[in-house]
Amino acid sequence: MIAPRMQPVGFWRRYAAWSLDAAIVGLPAIALAWSRTQSALREVPRAFDVLSARLATLMIDGLRSTQEPLSMMLGWLHGGALHAESLALQAALCRALQPGLTAFLLFAAIYWVGCERSPWQATPGKRALGLVVTDIEQRPLGLGRALARHVAGIASWLTLNLGHALAAVPPQKRALHDHLAGTRVLQIEGDSRLPAWARGWLGLQLVFAVALIVSLTLTMQDALRLAVENAL
Repeated sequence: MIAPRMQPVGFWRRYAAWSLDAAIVGLPAIALAWSRTQSALREVPRAFDVLSARLATLMIDGLRSTQEPLSMMLGWLHGGALHAESLALQAALCRALQPGLTAFLLFAAIYWVGCERSPWQATPGKRALGLVVTDIEQRPLGLGRALARHVAGIASWLTLNLGHALAAVPPQKRALHDHLAGTRVLQIEGDSRLPAWARGWLGLQLVFAVALIVSLTLTMQDALRLAVENAL
């Protein structure tokens, strides 16, 4: 039997596969942590309202003092005028995210390591896009190397995703964690272009991201406007 020809795979195909897997892992993680997340989420709007009220007061005081806007904002940053309120909002966000993130990380370790060392040599997301994970010699991963690859992924995240972006650099197209763990992500012979359904999946994520940014921006504007009206 002739082994299939394999070639290095680039960033977007890898990202499409990862995002599919993240959705598969994320749904049960959110479901498991939802009760704790829901109660913690109630603290976030309250903390944001306190921050907005403080910011509105500072803005009104600054306008009354005829201080230049840039100098006024620099004074807030360096003077710590919003320090306590910002810390309170950060703490509320952390409490809201912690249960789901903890569940996700636990499920992700089992999911990625187990799938990549299995006979599939891939997670369901990678398999859907014709990808496999191998060592440098294109051999299947053992448990130790699969675990090392998953742990090394921390380095790719800590570099603000520059480690992941290395997957776009030819000829090897290996992410930072692949270099650290001695692994490769390869595509089994076939069309290197993204299939239509994968392009649609990426487009859906883009639409969701834009909608989320717009929604958050409008919410922040409304909260700040209400805070200014109350302060006046």
